[in-house]
Amino acid sequence: MEITFEKATLNDLVAIKEIYDYYITETTATFHTQPVSFEELREMVPFYNKKYPSFLIKADDKTAGFCFLAPFKKRQAYNRSAEAAVYLKPEFCGQGIGYKTVNFLEETAKRKGFNVLLGTITGTHERSIRLFTKCGFEKCAHFKQVGQKFDELLDVVVYQKILK
Repeated sequence: MEITFEKATLNDLVAIKEIYDYYITETTATFHTQPVSFEELREMVPFYNKKYPSFLIKADDKTAGFCFLAPFKKRQAYNRSAEAAVYLKPEFCGQGIGYKTVNFLEETAKRKGFNVLLGTITGTHERSIRLFTKCGFEKCAHFKQVGQKFDELLDVVVYQKILK
């Protein structure tokens, strides 16, 4: 299977929203509890941002998901760090696409001059934890019971990789 990455544009908003809405309504991978509006999604996914790019993930020319780099915090001292986000359509999970995507985001982050890449993950989302660990990230934080979704108290864990 050939995996490619295309810069995401506003023309991809409907496809991205469909993928993200699945994670909102069916999983605890995101702490949104209701589908987001197109406006909210435009604020969340950095379209047309040179420092923090977003991409469609293609598997044999089919949209398999989306990914992006985002600011870790919106203060200047954090400009050396970025957060990696990966969302795959369920039918594309477990095929090595996530691994290739995290590595692609890491290389992109290096080219953009970032020193640290972070992955913020729901504590019960074992697949994402395994993915980031396999990509060489180390657990650096664990926030207990900071979220609640589907009547479940949820932890958040943060994994990081020093790039330089």
